[in-house]
Amino acid sequence: MSTSLHAVTNNSARTLRASRRVPVMTALAAALLAGAAAPGAAAADSRAVAKAAARQDRPELQQAIQAFVDADLAAGVQMRVNDERGEWIGSAGVRKLGSSVKPPTNGLFRAGSVTKNFIATVVLQLVAEGKVGLDKPVADHLPQFKLDREITVRMLLQHTSGLYAYTGEFRPDGSVEPGIPATGKDWVGNRFKTYQPEELVRFALSKGPRFKPGKGWSYSNTNYTLAQILIEKVSGRSIAEEMKRRILRPLGLRHTVLPGTTNIPGPHAHGYYRYEEVPGQWKVIDVSRQNPSMTAGAGDIISTTKDLHTFFSALNSGKLIPARLLTEMREPHPSSAGVFGSYGLGLYVQKLDPDCGVVFNHNGSATAGYSALMYSTPDGKKTLTASVTTGDRAGDVAAFPKLLDNLLKEVFCGGKATD
Repeated sequence: MSTSLHAVTNNSARTLRASRRVPVMTALAAALLAGAAAPGAAAADSRAVAKAAARQDRPELQQAIQAFVDADLAAGVQMRVNDERGEWIGSAGVRKLGSSVKPPTNGLFRAGSVTKNFIATVVLQLVAEGKVGLDKPVADHLPQFKLDREITVRMLLQHTSGLYAYTGEFRPDGSVEPGIPATGKDWVGNRFKTYQPEELVRFALSKGPRFKPGKGWSYSNTNYTLAQILIEKVSGRSIAEEMKRRILRPLGLRHTVLPGTTNIPGPHAHGYYRYEEVPGQWKVIDVSRQNPSMTAGAGDIISTTKDLHTFFSALNSGKLIPARLLTEMREPHPSSAGVFGSYGLGLYVQKLDPDCGVVFNHNGSATAGYSALMYSTPDGKKTLTASVTTGDRAGDVAAFPKLLDNLLKEVFCGGKATD
């Protein structure tokens, strides 16, 4: 079974399994997707690469993304960096196994748990408008689920509700209690199945809570699927309509799609999934086409590095939510620490080297074959957004945290060497 971006970087085994399927799936998997670009799109992509190369010669960034390919942690990578030197875009590896063509730097991809940051932003906009109370019971808006009235909106965004993760959890003895088919052969056979958000939530509720509301921290997709349902109930619109109205249209995010679709609607690289067909016999399949409805509100977004840069820069520069709520979003829960940092309300707060301070992020690999990186400085002026596709090799996942750390330090710390 492949391991996900979240899995290989989180220093808590419990969090690893609890987040299974949204941040838990392929060794560094992020997509650019199945199928070749049309000639016009490919030509435009080539011009964009040439233009970027003319602006900046930054071989250290190219080397940093190539390292993931060389370590067999990725089939392909595309990355965009925006900082005081301008914009750098590049790619490494291949668009498709068996091909020598690089991933498109303007490619669309399944961005996984990046979805959570979009959802949290919309919820906080509703809070700012007085339509939702951050510390009020979720049950006031969604009585049909008969939720514990101690579960607040804040707890959903913070992962402190105690709600069971519908993709599976650890039992007290350390064994795994399976949820809906989320990995391995079971997921492969169900990868085109359509789930309704209410169905996912009711399945989670049937399992009972992991802990009393507010008395622990556990990454659970159930929280964000409920947050999506909350948005739809309060706004009276579908999540796709509300997201377009509040974020996509105002920011001009023309290549971001939520909910995600079975086909990726534009140029993309292929994503692959490696699993055991029978014990001891591994098989690799192209999973560029898949139904992401099993991670509704938690990992079903499709986007590009440019759109993610525009969104995350706008959020962190204070253009999407009031300053007081941006401060709330950035307040980390003390029990949530991991390699990505500590979790606030829909994002991680990560301290890098003392000389280069704090960055905010929400990465993702909600679906097999794909992962995404999304980082920003507190002022939104420096961002890193990237997509990574997994291939047919299982690299040493223990090498991933060091490679990611080196990449972050190249971008945010002026290339300072890792300790």
